[in-house]
Amino acid sequence: MNTFGKTIRLFFVDGTPNSLTTAELSNWTGIGIRVPRIKVREYSIRPEFRKPGVYILIGKGDNNEDMAYIGEAEVIADRIAHHIANRDFWNEVLFFGSKDQYLNKAGVKYLENGLYELAVNAGRYAINQNIPTRPELSEAEQAELEEFLSNIKILTASLGHKIFESLEETIEQDETSQLILFCKNGAGANSKGSPSTEGFIVYKDSLFMITEQPSLADGIVTERRKMISEGILQIEDGFYKLTKDYIFTSSSRAASATLARSASGPLEWKTEAGTQLKYLEI
Repeated sequence: MNTFGKTIRLFFVDGTPNSLTTAELSNWTGIGIRVPRIKVREYSIRPEFRKPGVYILIGKGDNNEDMAYIGEAEVIADRIAHHIANRDFWNEVLFFGSKDQYLNKAGVKYLENGLYELAVNAGRYAINQNIPTRPELSEAEQAELEEFLSNIKILTASLGHKIFESLEETIEQDETSQLILFCKNGAGANSKGSPSTEGFIVYKDSLFMITEQPSLADGIVTERRKMISEGILQIEDGFYKLTKDYIFTSSSRAASATLARSASGPLEWKTEAGTQLKYLEI
């Protein structure tokens, strides 16, 4: 499938990224807005806030996990004001609307449902809400809105949040398959993973050593503790078992977490035939 480049225009209204930011794609009638919670009142008189659209509240949950709430509104400003009064977790809102009169109530409800499904399937943020209702629309309307969803996904990532991008989308693939590598030791640790545009993905059901060696860096010890507290690592048959795909910032960090000692990812991660990652990166 052919892909094409896109031009994104970001505009910082007051000249800094800490205030209201608009995001637009060339040849698209939609617009994205990012604004910190504490700046909403200041900018809510702008015309973008007075239109229908979908919004994403972004913040942290009780365990410091990334958390989001997805909704729709006929007047964005009114709905965000309601959430300022009733939801505490968020510190930033992204919302998307149309620069013309394209979006109606049915359209924004369709987008709300689509964004919810994308976020849940991606599994990057905790999404704690009821499943939004999906309206019945014509095939032509759905096609147009699916394109709108695709553009929202691109702009959301450009605005700093990959809430809708699955880990699989960050893996380099050729025409036939993706690169699968293994990290093992004689004691039974056995992880499977792939290089990613964000670091290194280790796949669900990988087995990590429990006993940590003195050479294991404090930062990785802390990360493993966090994974245990969040249920991402669970004890099974004398090992920590990974309960979901997990992304580390580097192959070495992934190898160290697996082997519970200092480790070089380019040396430890190998193909099934035994070729080390370092020879595949050249």
